[in-house]
Amino acid sequence: MLNFACSYTIIYFMFNLILFGPPGSGKGTQSANLLQKYNLQHISTGDLLRDEVARKTPLGVEAKKFMDQGMLVPDEVVIGMISTKIDENPHVRGFIFDGFPRTKQQAIALDKLLEFKNTPISLVLALEVPDEELTKRILHRAETSGRADDTEEVVKKRVEEYRAKTEIVASHYDAQGKVERINGLGTVEEIFAALSAEIDKVILPE
Repeated sequence: MLNFACSYTIIYFMFNLILFGPPGSGKGTQSANLLQKYNLQHISTGDLLRDEVARKTPLGVEAKKFMDQGMLVPDEVVIGMISTKIDENPHVRGFIFDGFPRTKQQAIALDKLLEFKNTPISLVLALEVPDEELTKRILHRAETSGRADDTEEVVKKRVEEYRAKTEIVASHYDAQGKVERINGLGTVEEIFAALSAEIDKVILPE
């Protein structure tokens, strides 16, 4: 059972965004641009885990036990880290969630946490790129970076796994009327403009 007893409730409006994008969709580039334009904080569960483990916080110690055994860190621990991150930044404009939630169960847990803090997910943006284009982009990137492990078969499996898991999460937020699907084909500037147009319907850039 999730326990948020140590957290306090944020009572002003905070803009929280989930940005979905399959491997090769350009999500990393667009996320960085959005963080800068809208003055948001980045929440990456991978970064949170590394930070909490490095600082040897109670949650970090707990997470390390699972990581040392090659096991996935339980959702409750990750949610606790997200809760701490939000509490440590009470005056930020909002957050972009990266890499979480990945499953419907995680989405439900995140919703419960943010509801408790009175700061729900405001918008979910999903970059849509055809599988063939994703494969082409990733293989090209692998060639230029020397990543020989990114074969066409490996890339296709990564994309298939992403679609299988993420579509379930997107459907969860679609039922709440929060999902906007964005064409991920075009220049970086064109895609950024499309993402910004959806965000501007909710908040104005600072």
